[in-house]
Amino acid sequence: MKVTFINPSLTGRRSRGAMEPLTFASLAALTPPDIERVLYDECVEPIPFDEPTDLAAISATTFTARRAYQIALAFRRRGVPVVLGGYHPSFRPDEAARFADAVVVGEAENVWAGLLRDARAGTLAKRYASPCESLAGLRFDRSIFAGKRYQPVRLVQFGRGCRFSCDFCSIPRFFHDRRMQRPVREVAAEVETLGPGHVFFVDDNLYVGDTATRELLDALVPLRRNWMCQASIDLAEDLDLVRRLKRAGCFAVLMGFESVKPATLARMGKTWHRGTEQYAALVRRLHDHGILVYGTFVFGYDEDTPQVIEATLEFAERSKLFLAAFNLLTPIPGTATYDRLAAEGRLIGDPWYLDPRSRFTRAVLEPKGMSREAFERSVHAIRMRFYSLPSIVRRAVGTPRLVLHPMRLGLHLTANAIYRSEVHRLVDAPFGDPDDLAPLPLDGVDRGRDGPCRDPGDVTEETAAEAVGP
Repeated sequence: MKVTFINPSLTGRRSRGAMEPLTFASLAALTPPDIERVLYDECVEPIPFDEPTDLAAISATTFTARRAYQIALAFRRRGVPVVLGGYHPSFRPDEAARFADAVVVGEAENVWAGLLRDARAGTLAKRYASPCESLAGLRFDRSIFAGKRYQPVRLVQFGRGCRFSCDFCSIPRFFHDRRMQRPVREVAAEVETLGPGHVFFVDDNLYVGDTATRELLDALVPLRRNWMCQASIDLAEDLDLVRRLKRAGCFAVLMGFESVKPATLARMGKTWHRGTEQYAALVRRLHDHGILVYGTFVFGYDEDTPQVIEATLEFAERSKLFLAAFNLLTPIPGTATYDRLAAEGRLIGDPWYLDPRSRFTRAVLEPKGMSREAFERSVHAIRMRFYSLPSIVRRAVGTPRLVLHPMRLGLHLTANAIYRSEVHRLVDAPFGDPDDLAPLPLDGVDRGRDGPCRDPGDVTEETAAEAVGP
């Protein structure tokens, strides 16, 4: 038997900044050795649809859902059974079932072995769901990435879930407010075995609490690895923790600032944030300890105007952020934001992620504080200005403690060049293969019934974090 793992890209095209999709290393490790495994990642290579296989396993986010469905249809036309899983199918299992023989709802670890047995026997069930109860013993087989041209970054997972419940984020619903961490000794042992390259902790929030985070940082110190992570801004309020970050090898952290407007932060549910003055002080603290800051922002809330968007750019440049993602608010199924805007009738072309007219840089909601055209134009303009050559240079020379370090300077220039390229590449980029944008067959799908359930034993549960570009 042969299993073909598929990682769809946003548009069916390659991306310069692609990193190893860790999900498939986990599934590869759970696959019996007598089953042949191969991965095709559209972010770095084309998919050979006519290559013989017995099962196509496709993972999808909401941003890649349209392309995932196109791929699924292509395999099924060739008589290959398809299983769809990942964030989006977990929140829209009825929709995903239109394009697959089976749908995995939620985390796959507990169901993968049984699904493969059923596939061998030709008796795939329509859905598989079983929540992961523990991350102890979690393994990754990275041999599946051999020969692929990814960025020289090794991905590692410490835990799942987040301490917070922001209204635009699907993580709390995906995990039903569960939070789990791997044993620190297992994480440290894995990091020690990784080959060359930086390490990136993919956790949505590495700051899981004082005790667990300190234990992890202490275990990383003797390994002398350079690494990055995602964490909430409150981590930087603890000076001792920042010092431990530095000693442990952290050189960059992605933080969700989201907005410079206190009213917007409150609407998001980020009541612990206290605005730009606090932000600026905490960024300076991280810079003082040699840690680069990648900030993310979201626009489209009711208080947002072109003036707010401009003020956000001013803050990002004044704070000398290493990178910044300026995102249009794109409601993801399974989030409170999606439910609210759908109820208010403000979503455009819903389901927007399947509408062949949707584009990555176009709004999928009707904003209140400006016209849709002004919204799109303002966000695109600050992206272009932040990743302009003068801005890249200004932010570099403005943080000499960081950029005079050869590794950090090289990273600053390389990462900004990649993001600058992506900003241009994604202008009006469609969701899905632009050569195959015919309407998808969705007749009969009752999308109102899809979504995460509250009973762990029900097959329509799950969660989702979305990867966003610059």
